Amino acid sequence: MAGLRQGHGQGGEGKPPLLVKIVMAGESCVGKTSIVRRYTESGSPHAGAPTSSYLATIGIDFKIKPVMFNDTRVKLQIWDTAGQERFHTLSTSYFRGAQGFVLVYDITNLDSFQSITSWMRDIHEKAGDEVDVILLGNKCDKESERVVPKQKGEKLAWEHGIPFFETSAKDNLNIEDAFSILTTEILEKKSCVLYDLDVVALNESKKRPCCAF
Repeated sequence: MAGLRQGHGQGGEGKPPLLVKIVMAGESCVGKTSIVRRYTESGSPHAGAPTSSYLATIGIDFKIKPVMFNDTRVKLQIWDTAGQERFHTLSTSYFRGAQGFVLVYDITNLDSFQSITSWMRDIHEKAGDEVDVILLGNKCDKESERVVPKQKGEKLAWEHGIPFFETSAKDNLNIEDAFSILTTEILEKKSCVLYDLDVVALNESKKRPCCAF
């Protein structure tokens, strides 16, 4: 994880950044949008601000986060998908081509935890078995409302062989570490990655393949 840092340095100048597609997955209202905003927007949401103020995602949105990995510029394209059942087909259609997934449940919502296995099945069906996935139990600042013990999240992650964090978008707990571990795992595979040519459309990015390592 030491190789990953904020992408504002001069390393890799002259080459376009590597493009990594990460998709947020999980039920509605588990905090996916708040996690993305906390990670990609400096200082947002403000400490103490209610993360529930964000409207449920309608359709698809994505945000960009530049980072550096071993002096290589990397552009994380983080797709925030809707969790509602009526958007399920649309959301999972964006799973294809992703290198990583952030799978989120709410520790105060048992149904959101029980649906994780179904989301994992969708990920494997749409994106393959080789993609990297990280599991987040979000809203751990609401300890008094907890219904999913931490041990259950740890056990589920162990069964799927993926990293696990309990996070709080409100308190900015473990958000940076979670994305750092996921991004590092993706980039350390040393598989062919894509150079981003700064032409981004909602449907498809124009890019050329390249063995970056």
